[in-house]
Formats: sequence, structure tokens, C-alpha cells
Amino acid sequence: MKKRTINEAILEVFKREGKPLLIKDIYTKIIEYDLYRFRAQRPEDIVRIQLRRHCAELDFPTASSKKLFTINTDGSFWKHEKNIKQKDQEKKDDAFSFDELKELHKKYIHNFKKDLLKQLKELSPVAFEVFGKELMKAYGFKKVEVTKQTRDGGIDGFGELKIGLASMKVAFECKRWTRNTVGRPQVSQFRGDIQGKFEQGIYFTTSTFTKEAKTSSFQNGAVPIILIDGNSIVDMMIEKRFGVEVEDINVYTSAIDLILPD
Repeated sequence: MKKRTINEAILEVFKREGKPLLIKDIYTKIIEYDLYRFRAQRPEDIVRIQLRRHCAELDFPTASSKKLFTINTDGSFWKHEKNIKQKDQEKKDDAFSFDELKELHKKYIHNFKKDLLKQLKELSPVAFEVFGKELMKAYGFKKVEVTKQTRDGGIDGFGELKIGLASMKVAFECKRWTRNTVGRPQVSQFRGDIQGKFEQGIYFTTSTFTKEAKTSSFQNGAVPIILIDGNSIVDMMIEKRFGVEVEDINVYTSAIDLILPD
């Protein structure tokens, strides 16, 4: 479905039907043609608000100066040909529509994740090991420890995850890399270091894993290795709100004209 504003959806209905329509019929056609996905509890009222706000014959405190529609004596609406702005101008005027806000939010989340990953890559290797420890604790692991540098036995840390009545011993490795990808040799070495000592391994990296590394992470008869790259770490942080704070922003839609007389 092409992304449209509500006004664009209404105008598209007029274009396809070629005749004036009542509000309920306009709303029905928007749904029928799948021109706009409503998120409001009373979507038909949203259509009514936009038609009235942009109607040439109606003037009230919250009415828009941009007149796109005209109302007939029978209550039906039609496009106001004389004052319809060009498409690029309409987009400019609707810069703060709900759809535009959603797009801005999507871009914000993308940039936020990118910046968060950049901050992780700027940590020292030791700090990233501590980060991995705390992230595992956020996911329910117990007795999580970072091993000492001189006695790590090829692993950065370990912990326990309770599954039912049993506990599974898990080792983890942390590679705070900025460019190089983690390949099969690194994963195989980690598996060799924990084989026979742990039931599972977790490999954290701020970088990415090669295709061969991903293929070798699960092998018959060998300790399974969970591979978690930089983007996955960021998603985990957001999911658990770990190292991330959330601020709620209210988005309002005017409906004053519904309580005022014409």
C-alpha cells in the first residue's frame, strides 16, 4: 500500500469514484481500496474532521486555511478543484501529520540504534566484558562472573541459567571489534576452550559474524554457540531497557469541531 495522508486518501477516493460522496461512504471506500490504515478508535470521525477542517464552506476556530473540499446541500463532499495545492506543497503543509511523525520516529529509532552501537564500539575491551556480564544478568543468568585476564582459559566469563529444575553452565566471549568480522576459526577456538566444561557458549561482538561462523555455531555432538552481533546486542538492550531510558511523547489529534455547532 502506498503511504498517504488522510487527505490524499480522500482525494484518491474522489478520483476513483468520480462523484461527491457522504462521509460514511468516503470512509468505506478508503477501507475498501486500502488507501489508509487507521489506528484511531473512531476512524470515521478522523475522516469527518479532515473533511470539515479543509472544507471551503466551513469556517471555525480550528479550520485549516488550505481548502481541499467543498460540501453540497445534501451533505456530500467533493474536491475543491480551485484551491487544491500541488502535491509537493501539500507534503510541505502536512509535515507534521501523524504519518509524518511515524516516519520521523522510524528514522529516529534507526539513528538511535546506530549511535548506541557506536558507543559500544568505543568501550575498552575490558569494559565490554563487564557489559556482557551485566547484559547476561539482565536476561536472567545467575552467578555471572568475568574471568581474570591471566586465568581466563580462553573465555571472558561464565554464568548459570536455570531451566526448570536444572541449571545450565554457560560461558561467554566478548569481542569489541570495530571492523573485522568474527569468523569460523574464532568460534571454533571458543568452542574448544569450553568443550566438556560448559553446556552452552555465547559469543558477543560489536562487529558481525561471517557466514561460515554462523554455519558452524551449531554442530552435532558439540557445544552450541549462540552468536550475538552488534545489531542484536542493541536490540536486546532496547528490549530489556538495559542501558536505555524511554520517554513517552503524547501525540494529539484535534477534534474540537465535533463539540462545536456548525
